Amino acid sequence: IKSSHLAFSSFFAMALLPPTSLVFTVRRHEPELVVPAKPTPRECKLLSDIDDQDGHRFQIRGLHFYRFKPSMQGKDPACIIKEALTKALVFYYPYAGRLREGPNRKLVVDCTGEGVLFIQADADVTLDQFGDSLHPPFPCYKELLYEVPGSNELLNCPLLQIQVTRLKCGGFIFAHRFNHTMSDAAGLIQFMCAMGEMARGALAPSTPPVWERHLLNARHSPLITCVHDEYDNATLTNGIEMPDNLLHRSFFFGPTQISALRRFVPHNLRCSTFDIVTACLWRCRTKAMKLGPNDDVRFICIVNARSKFNPPLPSGFYGNALGYPVALTTAGQLCQNPMEYGIELVRQAKAKITEEYMKSTADLMVIRGRPNVNTVRCFMVSDLTRAKFREVDFGWGEAEFGGPAYGGDRISFYIPSKNKEGEGGIVVPVCLPAPVMESFVKELDGILSNNEAVVGAENEILSKDEAAVGAENRILILSKDEAAA
Repeated sequence: IKSSHLAFSSFFAMALLPPTSLVFTVRRHEPELVVPAKPTPRECKLLSDIDDQDGHRFQIRGLHFYRFKPSMQGKDPACIIKEALTKALVFYYPYAGRLREGPNRKLVVDCTGEGVLFIQADADVTLDQFGDSLHPPFPCYKELLYEVPGSNELLNCPLLQIQVTRLKCGGFIFAHRFNHTMSDAAGLIQFMCAMGEMARGALAPSTPPVWERHLLNARHSPLITCVHDEYDNATLTNGIEMPDNLLHRSFFFGPTQISALRRFVPHNLRCSTFDIVTACLWRCRTKAMKLGPNDDVRFICIVNARSKFNPPLPSGFYGNALGYPVALTTAGQLCQNPMEYGIELVRQAKAKITEEYMKSTADLMVIRGRPNVNTVRCFMVSDLTRAKFREVDFGWGEAEFGGPAYGGDRISFYIPSKNKEGEGGIVVPVCLPAPVMESFVKELDGILSNNEAVVGAENEILSKDEAAVGAENRILILSKDEAAA
């Protein structure tokens, strides 16, 4: 397994991380099925009409890295986590079942109690050898999360797979593969936190799990009451098709980078870090794709809608409660207008999510046969900065890193992280074809180096001296080119 982290130096002399290389061997035990510790109900449970849309019919893969803890000396994390899993499955027994598909593509969980896949393994590597900053893409993830042949199908397969890999330093890596139709990130973390509580001696989860998927079903008389451009039927008429071989890089945005971005925003415009980073990345990505000025482009923001309901969804609800609001514009409008144009589009998209919007989405799924979101010339973002992946504690404390193993070709995750100086910020994995990635890097570095016009409160251009923020303000690229396998 080879893993490396390399900073990319653009024409504008971007900050570099020294290249490192990592080679290690993983020795895996045979996969096994882990079943609930006690008998559980044998029943069938319907997924919601938000759960089983086409866009959720895939697997989520993630990694958690844990350091050695002296008080846990002599304790085997694989054994502790396996036992915790059997106990947690008593409460979350649908995860031990299998998906079936009924009429009109409706998905049902057959609660058979067959269990989830579990693998324990050992690697001749220490946590420190992974480098100062843990972040996706992790090129080694296929060894840390072995793909058991025949286990990856949507139907009639395990809904969860876990691999615990012990490291020679006493730390370990907890890897998981999860069927997205069962849960979103919030539901997944709730389940993993329950496992952590069981591992630390609890008899029951502190947050009892709530199924109640009917709360996100279509109404008895389905009616699409909102505009859902995210599910329109546009086709690719011009632009870029994603090839099989893509480059993966991760970008760190800390206080210095955010400050540089805010030079492009009028002083009287209040906007969040999410808004400004997203507008910047969307703009750079669109420029790098070299689209025509009249080509449509879109941004999709993945929003947790739990709090949008009145009353809010139950705190123990672990199904999907995600909305996919979209902002539409043209490449010319996005790239030629000031940065605040993109920021306003991002804010408008986020504001679309309401209880009625989610009900309308569920109705659309039934009326239109559970379509997928339209990802034609689309930049999609999932903000995980408040998702609490790192807080999953099996007795070894918080994870050094917790989150996705990699980014997708049309989705970027915002992951909380720190740079080697200890500054807090976010890491954003980006995945693009090689020529597009090269252009994207130059566009982003140009913005962070203030080598293009900067907009002030009255649209004035900052002087050259004001605009020069120095190489330290330029974007830090955290990972080496890695072709997607």
